[in-house]
Amino acid sequence: MRDEAPVRLDRGRYQHAVTPWDDDEWRRDARAWVADCIAAHGLRTAGEPTVRLRPWSVLVRVPVEGAGRVWFKANPPGSRFEGTLTAALARRAPDHVLRPLAVDAARGWSLLPDGGELFRDALALRPVAPDAWEALLRQYATMQRRLAPHTRQFEELGVPGARTAELPALFDELVERGTAPGREDRRRFAELRPRLADWCAELAAAGVEDGLDHGDLHEGQVFHRDLARFTVFDWGDAAIAHPFMSLQVPVARACERHGPEVGARLRDVYLEPWTADGATGRELRRAVRLAWRLSALRRACSWLRLFPGAADATGRAQSAERLRELFAEPPL
Repeated sequence: MRDEAPVRLDRGRYQHAVTPWDDDEWRRDARAWVADCIAAHGLRTAGEPTVRLRPWSVLVRVPVEGAGRVWFKANPPGSRFEGTLTAALARRAPDHVLRPLAVDAARGWSLLPDGGELFRDALALRPVAPDAWEALLRQYATMQRRLAPHTRQFEELGVPGARTAELPALFDELVERGTAPGREDRRRFAELRPRLADWCAELAAAGVEDGLDHGDLHEGQVFHRDLARFTVFDWGDAAIAHPFMSLQVPVARACERHGPEVGARLRDVYLEPWTADGATGRELRRAVRLAWRLSALRRACSWLRLFPGAADATGRAQSAERLRELFAEPPL
């Protein structure tokens, strides 16, 4: 994939976004690195790469002979840890994640094998029962528990923190930065602050330690094998947070497809592995409600981390929208 080879560009809805790919030197270096890594694995390119440019990443699909395709990803500074985290996860939970072919930690680059069919594509092509979501969440919870002893290592790799005890201070920081642009928002957030501190204290005392939270576990971030075994990828939104915060996104997506009645069952399936530590179902369900609500704050922090320059009205509005979700009663 040398610089002179043609590529197809996909800018999606972000036609005017400036990305590293637009820098000639960066692009030459990236393409040379990909070519060298492909060759080091004894592979040869076989076709025109497709470059997907988004404000949060550069993603290149590279066809290779006999292996389908490989993927180059370049992360922005706010998620530069993703490649090294993925490599660490592959050592600790190889059945649940992709194993990178190469990682350049300093530049935030990684080269990944193809993971097969996306869960999202399976859902679009054929009827899929809620059982598939149950299998995904059961496997994901099992992986989280397996990874729990390595939380400190993940922090050392640069995974950002959104620990439960730190959330009130993070909330204050977001409000201070102008995330609440209107007087009414500021009033409501000020009134919410004592309750938020109480929720965080209760969740921190619930008996489940903070650990790795994927941050955006939807059907487009998961490969599947026979709708029974799943591979989770795209860890750029990950943080060290309460693990139950992972539940909001997949349960909400499943309910959109199958109706709200599947939510309680998915929650209970996810919680099954966590009962091994002695907590009762009632205690764990209460922790889910707290984590579900507080995950809105976690997502607001993640958004500003990935887009630190978003201090304009649009950026503040996006973050405020996430914070307003703190007022919504969790559906489970």
